[in-house]
Amino acid sequence: MNPLNQRRLAAFKSSRRGMISLAVFGLLFFLSLFAELLANDKPILIRYDGAFYSPLLKNYPETTFGGEFPTNAVYTDHELQKSIEEKGWIVWPPIPYSYDTVLKGENRMALQPPSWAHLLGTDDQARDVLARLIYGFRISVLFGLVLTIASTAIGIAAGAVQGYFGGMVDLLMQRFLEIWSSLPTLYLLIILASFIQPGFWVLLGIMLLFSWMALVGLVRAEFLRGRNFDYVRAARALGMMDARIMFRHILPNAMTASLTFLPFILAGSVTTLTSLDFLGFGLPVGSPSLGELLLQGKNNLNAPWLAFTGFFIIALMLSLLVFVGEAVRDAFNPRKVLA
Repeated sequence: MNPLNQRRLAAFKSSRRGMISLAVFGLLFFLSLFAELLANDKPILIRYDGAFYSPLLKNYPETTFGGEFPTNAVYTDHELQKSIEEKGWIVWPPIPYSYDTVLKGENRMALQPPSWAHLLGTDDQARDVLARLIYGFRISVLFGLVLTIASTAIGIAAGAVQGYFGGMVDLLMQRFLEIWSSLPTLYLLIILASFIQPGFWVLLGIMLLFSWMALVGLVRAEFLRGRNFDYVRAARALGMMDARIMFRHILPNAMTASLTFLPFILAGSVTTLTSLDFLGFGLPVGSPSLGELLLQGKNNLNAPWLAFTGFFIIALMLSLLVFVGEAVRDAFNPRKVLA
């Protein structure tokens, strides 16, 4: 690591708020990656009649555990649990409900307030809110990360081509960007989502059509400035390929400014997905979604824990990302790093 990057890293570490935010966000995201181990209606491990079984990795018929039917075992059934415990034991996740588990029998109660059985209560379909929150957090962050990486790659490539070649290429692409960016993005997303069955990858592709323009102007300006540097002219005079000049000699300078925007782009991606889910044009019905949780809070004012939970987790997520972005921005600020 060169001395400049060492100073940038030291400047980032000196931001206590940024470091704490990164640690908290990283911990929450890391835990959400193991959502199946934290919240699931299938046991983690079963020992029955001297053998071990892992329902998380494989489906077992009910007859495996002394049941009567050859269908997949339903581990929430009390009779099946009793049969297993007579010849072994069960290790359950800390939260014995998945995001789509609907409470049944005596425990079925929609809009149940927070209790020891359901720490954040249940929603209007008798599903555990905490379980859906864990899965929804993971989907939101993963969606935002994939969208941020893809849109950043396309935006940097487009801005690099514009700034490096200039002339008619820059003029035509700039006119296209002006027209494309003037389109009402949210309305178009709603229209497209209403025609196409929304899914993770379909929705990602639709949003990618409009989110790639965030860094084009910044990268274009850096390449317009960098293409006139002496070492770039010398490389071009020596016959070096344009692609190599662009991505080896000019792009590192443009990336310095681009990296400071990534946390803010990620926050915007998560907000857009939440907005679409809240309006009913996002992920498929039944998917764990933070926006759907907010919608339930709006429709069930007599269950305030739904609205408070959704608001708190979204506010916390976006605040952490903004604090991390501010720390990254300060770390790349030459006035602070070189002071």
